[in-house]
Amino acid sequence: MIQPSILKLAHLYPAEMNVYGDRGNVIALRQRCAWRGIALEVTPVEPGDSVDWAGFDLAFFGGGQDSGQSLIAADLLERQGPGLRAAIDDGLVLLAICGGYQLLGHYFITHTGERLPGLGALDVHTVGGSRRLIGNIVIEVGVGGWGLGAGSFVPTPNPQPPTPVRLVGFENHSGRTYHGPGVRSLGRVLSGHGDSGEDGRGGAIYRNTIGCYLHGSLLPKNPQLTDHLIDLAMRRRYGADVAIAPLDASLELRAQQTMTSRLL
Repeated sequence: MIQPSILKLAHLYPAEMNVYGDRGNVIALRQRCAWRGIALEVTPVEPGDSVDWAGFDLAFFGGGQDSGQSLIAADLLERQGPGLRAAIDDGLVLLAICGGYQLLGHYFITHTGERLPGLGALDVHTVGGSRRLIGNIVIEVGVGGWGLGAGSFVPTPNPQPPTPVRLVGFENHSGRTYHGPGVRSLGRVLSGHGDSGEDGRGGAIYRNTIGCYLHGSLLPKNPQLTDHLIDLAMRRRYGADVAIAPLDASLELRAQQTMTSRLL
């Protein structure tokens, strides 16, 4: 009898870090797993929890206001820090949006001058500005050696330059995030502001961790990225030869194309 596939996801601080519909990213992951017969077990990680990070395949860290980040920053650093950093270095598949992205970096200086220490898992740092960067955003991405096919990111036997994929979202942040040499950019900004509003970089990648400012929610609007994360997690758990089944994403991609056509 074939056993059903299972993936385990840790949702970091869902009460404190959930703005602009970020919880929809977890819903999208669960649904696109379910359509493939994959059970996604979601565990909330609350302040004070003890977590065995080696037991998770995926993690999601949403955005939050500066006050929400202040509430959980010490817990993230002191309680979750060593285990989560080790899991990220070991290839944990993690998506971090806005405030979660900022706290995975070295530090975040808020617009009031408060310095919040970060996890240091991503080679980025964030400095609050006096003007918010707000609006719809499109970034053109090519994730590693992955190309676009059947509505999903799929691996190629002989990796070629990745087919550009345009991701859409909504950004609303006063923090300017600057990249160090230890990360590479998720993509280049075609419309909108991006991480710093200065250099055209939209998001950062380190191993299987992706951080960016795309709310909206990001994953329901961009099934290619949703499937890429699921595929990475399945291969990490079950082996490199495992491939997820393609899904029809025609409606989602039509909506995505409509938005890109309006903005570009």
